[in-house]
Amino acid sequence: MPASHISRSRDKRPGVASSSRGRRPGRLASALVIGLIAISLTGCTEQQKRGFLPHGVTSLSREIERFWVGTWLWALAVGVAVWGAMFYAMARFRRRKTDTGLPPQIAYNMPLEILFTVVPVIMVAVLFGKTVHLDNKMLDTSQKPDVTINVVSKQWSWDFNYVNEKVYDYGIQANTLSGKPGAEAAIPTLYLPVNKRVEFVLTSRDVIHTFWVISFLQKMDMLPGKVNKFQVTPTEIGTYRGKCAELCGAYHSQMLFNVKVVSQADYDKQIATLKARGQSGFLSNAMARAGSGLERGQQQYLPPGVDNSDIVTEGSK
Repeated sequence: MPASHISRSRDKRPGVASSSRGRRPGRLASALVIGLIAISLTGCTEQQKRGFLPHGVTSLSREIERFWVGTWLWALAVGVAVWGAMFYAMARFRRRKTDTGLPPQIAYNMPLEILFTVVPVIMVAVLFGKTVHLDNKMLDTSQKPDVTINVVSKQWSWDFNYVNEKVYDYGIQANTLSGKPGAEAAIPTLYLPVNKRVEFVLTSRDVIHTFWVISFLQKMDMLPGKVNKFQVTPTEIGTYRGKCAELCGAYHSQMLFNVKVVSQADYDKQIATLKARGQSGFLSNAMARAGSGLERGQQQYLPPGVDNSDIVTEGSK
């Protein structure tokens, strides 16, 4: 038999030619997936890289963003693994026309059951630990703040006590539906110095509100009769939006405020402006719908450096 005929005959052996042809689509698919991932990663905008979070402007913002994006990536990885196992099982073990009866029944596969139990428990434990670690950082009030602000919520606006400077500012409900020029200027504005650790002391005069500066990537409830606290260090000069994040009544959507992060010189200038207006002192927390304001042990809440002679019981609208 000619050698060329023998060679062609060998090429027709089962699996030889089909194996080389079968590898090509697999390689092509792998290259396509890798290419799509590379294009997706290089084409991401800054907002997409943050997981569509607002641009954070505090010392903890980058860590919050990394945790948020990392959580979603791990969730996506788990989803891809589960979807892959589902589709593989559907394709590999689908019923064929030649099949009769039931397939072999397998139950109590101990290695698989242990795997499906232990792995999720470890994943949840790691996520819980990371959450608690970051949460403790966000709620850490052990450090001495450079600035203390008592934020007072009310239906439907905000008052601000600048505790260290013993001045206050008060707000009226935002009339965002009026369409009149200057409506934005009427929204109460809180001034903060850049790169200074700020402690927010949160109190409410009536119902539950939530203090939320969107770009701080952090918010906290304000409960009648309670004092809640958290600290941040704003790192970028600018004007940032704030709002109540708890449905608090008919005009909840108009309970707005602004935060201006400014230089120390501009912050001092704003404090001098408030003093010139005669807004010196500390707006009383007793000006509450319930009368007494805060619960026993917290009423009257007086931050360090403020005494009864500083209490102002009129002036808030």
